[in-house]
Amino acid sequence: MSQTNERLAELGIDLPSAPAPAGNYVTAMQVGKLLYLSGAICLVNGEMTHTGKMGETRDIAYGQAAARVCALNLLAATKEQIGDLDKISRIVQLNGFVNGIPGFAESPTVINGASDILVEILGDRGRHTRAAVAVTGLPKDSSVEIQAIFEVA
Repeated sequence: MSQTNERLAELGIDLPSAPAPAGNYVTAMQVGKLLYLSGAICLVNGEMTHTGKMGETRDIAYGQAAARVCALNLLAATKEQIGDLDKISRIVQLNGFVNGIPGFAESPTVINGASDILVEILGDRGRHTRAAVAVTGLPKDSSVEIQAIFEVA
């Protein structure tokens, strides 16, 4: 068993199946050592797990849980693309989008839900650059969407 799979087991995390693309695009594309991952929303087994706007009907903890789901979907898409998660050399960048009301200023705190779980799973390989922005809407009313770039071996 790979070290990353062992760590997932220690944390009691079962990766979901990677959601299929919702349009004419791919979930992941490797160019050289970089793996570009399309935006992941809160979709697990065909069902939305977290919907709604931060600051309106949803609180920060809910948003952080949503970001965690997105991060796990990114790992699932990576595993589908490259097979072994131990091939992740590092996470280069996350771009987090938070479905929020106008003026919602806690997007970085929400996206910490993704950053924290990725570092918890991958250790220093999970540290990354990041953007966290509030938007007025996301696909399927997802509370969060995260796009990423990973470096892989």
